[in-house]
Amino acid sequence: MTVGPARRRGLGSEVADMIRQAIFDGGYPPGSSLREVELAEALEVSRGPVRDALRTLEREGLVRTEWHRGTTVTALSLQDVAELDSLRGALEVLAVERVVATGASLEEISAAALEMERAATPHEMVRCDIAFHDAVYAAAGHSRLTTAWEAIRSQVHLFLLTRVQVSTDGYLEQIREEHRDLVAALRLGNVEGALKLFAEHRRHAFDVLTAER
Repeated sequence: MTVGPARRRGLGSEVADMIRQAIFDGGYPPGSSLREVELAEALEVSRGPVRDALRTLEREGLVRTEWHRGTTVTALSLQDVAELDSLRGALEVLAVERVVATGASLEEISAAALEMERAATPHEMVRCDIAFHDAVYAAAGHSRLTTAWEAIRSQVHLFLLTRVQVSTDGYLEQIREEHRDLVAALRLGNVEGALKLFAEHRRHAFDVLTAER
């Protein structure tokens, strides 16, 4: 049976979700090869949806395709790390300012921080970290800001996964403590203090990544 374009696009989206999750779970570390035939066999789909999925993930910055290497999970260069850190910082300034200035509800942000108390592995904690920042952008109530965050969200997830590949010493408790402090700063309504803590939180991950290169 021939699969129509619309059905294939839908299946391609499902396949992209599965591959993305496998990357985020550590099944495909940065630099890993992603071969269409092997993925199609593993996921029990044809190569077409896999090809569509890899294009989607390439647009997200999660994978890269080069003619002599094929498709691989993105391995972030120092330039990638610096650009992601600076762009994330610029977006976060506006998000935090809006959360504080508008007196937005912190319920979802607090709930996301509480989830970190249950994270038992670095990969789980990275997912919780991303969910926390999702909640901050949602609370900011700025649709275009949220769209800008979503454009780099997968790459930031990869950034944090790369960070835990370098070192996990004390990582789980450090992240829990940092996010408790972030919630407390938002509750106080002090923009300057909150921005300082968010910047320190970003710098810790940046320093771990760049110190080893």
